[in-house]
Amino acid sequence: MESELAALVPIAVLWSAAGIVADGLPRLDRARALRRRTGWLLALTLTGLGLTATALAAGLTSAGDTPLDRTAAGLTLAAAPALVVAVCTVRRTRRLRAGTRAFATAPGTPAPHGLRAAAAHPLIGLPVQVTALATLPPALSATGLDLAAGAGPAVTVGGLVVVAIGVRHALRHSRLAERALPAAPAPAASAVSARATGPLHV
Repeated sequence: MESELAALVPIAVLWSAAGIVADGLPRLDRARALRRRTGWLLALTLTGLGLTATALAAGLTSAGDTPLDRTAAGLTLAAAPALVVAVCTVRRTRRLRAGTRAFATAPGTPAPHGLRAAAAHPLIGLPVQVTALATLPPALSATGLDLAAGAGPAVTVGGLVVVAIGVRHALRHSRLAERALPAAPAPAASAVSARATGPLHV
């Protein structure tokens, strides 16, 4: 039990910290802060991916009912969202960090809405937070809590939480993406301009 706890708790803490950092990225209004937090997110997700993959691989190579097997079994649910993090989130986070590099020489520059919209994309925050949620039950079980009795309701609540998180990310991304669009000229101003310049045309 102690060896499972030593393996599962750090993984759950890492993913939870990554989820918190990812959730706060769109709220940053300075390019320098966005670049710094994006670096934190990359470090946390890559470390979490490395530890999760190591634990799963160790469980596959061991035989019998060992702590390694139980640790890997506990992380089975987190394997799918962690794979999405590895395929999608890491790539998008690297692109976001590359986008903030243009503002490195001007630390006080406000973060453009386009970068904040990219930071709010559901494929950045959602897979990380779902992975964090998936690592919590095995970590709590390793501490001695009996979660088997409430497994059914917990799955339902967990599914609703995932849907709510996804909707929240989608709405926030849409709102910031709309702000990033160039403002259309006012129709009245365009008509006045056309009437004013009309007599100038021969």
